[in-house]
Amino acid sequence: MCWSATADLVAGAGVAAVGVVCVTGVRDRRDLPLAALPLLLGAHQVVEAAVWDAGGGSGPATVVWAVIALPLLAVWVPTAVRCAAPPAARRRLTFLLALGAATAAGLAAGLATGPVTAEIRGRTVGYSAHLSHPAVLVAGYLLATVGSLLLSGDRRLLGLGVVVGAGAAACYALWRLEFVSTWCAFAALWSVLLLGWVRGRPDSAGLPPGRTRNPGAAR
Repeated sequence: MCWSATADLVAGAGVAAVGVVCVTGVRDRRDLPLAALPLLLGAHQVVEAAVWDAGGGSGPATVVWAVIALPLLAVWVPTAVRCAAPPAARRRLTFLLALGAATAAGLAAGLATGPVTAEIRGRTVGYSAHLSHPAVLVAGYLLATVGSLLLSGDRRLLGLGVVVGAGAAACYALWRLEFVSTWCAFAALWSVLLLGWVRGRPDSAGLPPGRTRNPGAAR
């Protein structure tokens, strides 16, 4: 797979369209933040298309891309998973949400105090920011995002967590300097799996898709 402005634009538009379908198909408002994840990640890829067009650098598109990829996702994913998770899983997910918030604070501080730059490296983009203790922040980021999916208590989200976690390992091994960019691109594509999750979710009354409560059942 090669990346370019066109590839990011097409992929981003497609993933965002799936996100619209996910959001409009939500039957329980607690699922809305997670259902909106493809919409966010699709927009993220469109922003990276602007980074390509600018030839990298430290312009507004680069900064917006980094803000979404780093502090925003570190909080968004564990928050969204906790909202949608069954009650039994929420206590452990609260810890991951707190970890994500602390990690996001460190990432945001790094983005605010130092330059954020993008460099076109062949068919990938490498991003650079001034981060204190980057290894700790990356570990916290992955635990908060991938870990929340793995500990969600939902079979489909567990499967998505396995796929995204394996992808993170592969992207780091293949594109160490471009890890964040490549992993976010794959995560955007894999987030379309959430469409099946949305369609299989019960509504707020616990009824499965296609079922309605019998008005005479409570009589």
